[in-house]
Amino acid sequence: MGASFSQFFPPHPTLTEANLPSQKGKVFIVTGGTSGVGLELCALLYYAGAKVYLAGRSEAKARAAIVRIKADSTPASGELIFLSLSLEDLTTIKPAVDAFAAAESRLDVLFNNAGVSLPPRGSVSTQGHELQMATNCLGPYLLTQLLLPTLIHTAEKSSPAAVRVIWTSSIVVDTSAPTSGMDISELTNVPSSQQKNYANSKMGNWFLASALADQVGSKGILSLTQNPGNLKTGLLRHAPWILGFATSPLLYPAKMGAYTELWAGLSGDLNVEDGGKYVVPWGRLHPAPRPDLVAALKLKDDGGTGVAALFLEHCERLTADHR
Repeated sequence: MGASFSQFFPPHPTLTEANLPSQKGKVFIVTGGTSGVGLELCALLYYAGAKVYLAGRSEAKARAAIVRIKADSTPASGELIFLSLSLEDLTTIKPAVDAFAAAESRLDVLFNNAGVSLPPRGSVSTQGHELQMATNCLGPYLLTQLLLPTLIHTAEKSSPAAVRVIWTSSIVVDTSAPTSGMDISELTNVPSSQQKNYANSKMGNWFLASALADQVGSKGILSLTQNPGNLKTGLLRHAPWILGFATSPLLYPAKMGAYTELWAGLSGDLNVEDGGKYVVPWGRLHPAPRPDLVAALKLKDDGGTGVAALFLEHCERLTADHR
């Protein structure tokens, strides 16, 4: 209970624009960078001199976001570039990665920031998968795997843990995930409850962060998941009005969530051994993750329940044809 309480009422952020070192020469991708937390994160990185790719579906929204960020920045600092992709349509992801790889030889941090929450019941992706699972897990998983060559290449020339992949979870992991994190049967027998589907996708983000840490931690890449915080963003646009009304007093500006992601992506307090861990608002490691969820991250041979491995197999199977 205390760990959840501290996520509703976090201590002050320790990494902000006030003490963020120059990011000149570094390259970042932020999915969902045209609004909310993603836009605020892009702004922070741009102000610090980084080259930032805003990845999303709408070029018009990306151009508007770029204009807004530049208008608030004096003098101009980094670079802002639109990268076209739709996470819910797996066919768009490889072309996006190919376009990025044609332009860039390095990628310092991939922020898997974009997500969808509580869309209308029965919403599905272009490939017919439950929309939250597709947008929050399948698309980011495929994007990350296709970007690994560039991430690994960058890590070879960087200090350990400087290159990172940041996934986005939610406080529902603590408050709503069932024992062992997920009922794997619900991946094929999709629940009618959109709240349950959302919780599964957010637990899935932690599973994917942990699996990636096992996959590339030895190459010096740090993979983490994070709960950006309870925020006033468009993520709740599909939620029942009563939920928004009830939670409004506990919601913070989107920029605070950007501080959480900024710390996960750039804090010097983290190292490769922190791979697979969970970051909470406004930038600190989870003080007391649920033991059953930690066990779900481990294989049965290592004393865990092996749920994360089963989820990884599911994501690999559904995205394999889009490599």
